[in-house]
Amino acid sequence: MEYYTIILRTIFVYFILIGVFRLMGKREIGKLSVLDFVVSIMIAELAVISIEDPQVPMLKHLVGIFVLFLIQIFLAFLSLKSKKVREIVDGKPSIIIENGHINENEMKKQRYNFDDLLIQLRENNIKNVADVEFGILEATGKLSVITKDDPEIDMEDERSPLPLVFPVILDGKIQEDHLKKLGKTSLWLRQELRKMGIRDPKNISICTVNKKGLLYVDKKDE
Repeated sequence: MEYYTIILRTIFVYFILIGVFRLMGKREIGKLSVLDFVVSIMIAELAVISIEDPQVPMLKHLVGIFVLFLIQIFLAFLSLKSKKVREIVDGKPSIIIENGHINENEMKKQRYNFDDLLIQLRENNIKNVADVEFGILEATGKLSVITKDDPEIDMEDERSPLPLVFPVILDGKIQEDHLKKLGKTSLWLRQELRKMGIRDPKNISICTVNKKGLLYVDKKDE
């Protein structure tokens, strides 16, 4: 009888977990944030405990799974509304290499050593750090690399994509730190937006600027 109970519990928990993770949103396994990873481990542990001991009421452990699910949904909602919450929950990208120069101070802040850097550069088929235009350490720990000699980049062509674009407006909020990296000001940004017939940055979901000052604007859905 005990084996039948375990089998039935396993099948039930299997479908419960599929539903929970689907409702939590789509995210590639390799792109899980620290919080996603911790929550996934805790849910998996509670699921195993609920299956292996048929003597303990299953509801006792399912309550814990649903509490974690609700916490994750709540934090995801706050992350959509607040950049600060998003940075706390998911972290934010860090520029480790810029124009072939390694930012050692940023590496120390992220506790990211040279062995890690060299491994990820090799994974990106980079032989020389000097060939890197930008090396960005993503919140997931992956190093995104943009090389100086990208064949898709034609610096003479105004229409061609540039090595990096900066989000200067996110969820209607001007990103002063990105404007500073571009050598621009919020006044310049507002003037450029007015030329496009946009007077209030709050109506913009995302606005990016490349290094030539070209804007891409996506307005919020009405």
